[in-house]
Amino acid sequence: MSFNQPVDEQLILRIAQDDMDAFEELFEKTQQSIYAYALSILRNPEQSLDVCQEVFLKVRAGAHRYQPMGKPLAWMFTITKNVAISHIREGSRYSASSIEEMEGEISLSYEENDLDTIVLENALLILNEEERSIILLHAVSGWTHREIASGLGLPLSTVLSKYHRGLKKLKKHLQKQGVENEE
Repeated sequence: MSFNQPVDEQLILRIAQDDMDAFEELFEKTQQSIYAYALSILRNPEQSLDVCQEVFLKVRAGAHRYQPMGKPLAWMFTITKNVAISHIREGSRYSASSIEEMEGEISLSYEENDLDTIVLENALLILNEEERSIILLHAVSGWTHREIASGLGLPLSTVLSKYHRGLKKLKKHLQKQGVENEE
């Protein structure tokens, strides 16, 4: 998803009127970004997919309550964060210990390149939540820094700073693991 093709508020309003074509279009435009954001919070691909499903169900069920503000994706990110936090609090079948056990087995369903997968797996392990969100939205969804700033409601300077700080952490971590830098 890219803000070059922004999510039109009319999609949400059409979904509120049970327009399934609008729902399908919204899903196609946003599924990867919602997944990347959920993954940045949960650090668990399987649970992130579960959260994505729940988010889209909530969007469909709650579209009639959407207040047009020009930022439907920010609204969806708020839902994503709330659902992810709810899963964590409820101690769903993925506890913190089970996430740690699975860290060595992480499989990123949207990423095919081996080096990208290594980088993203390391991002899940060593970055804080905001750094993970920014780097995953950039790497998985292909968002620009400006798009990330707008989508997350952060200043561009903050996004740039956290992105570069996160990359430095990754580079340092990868160098410790003996992964060659191909840049």
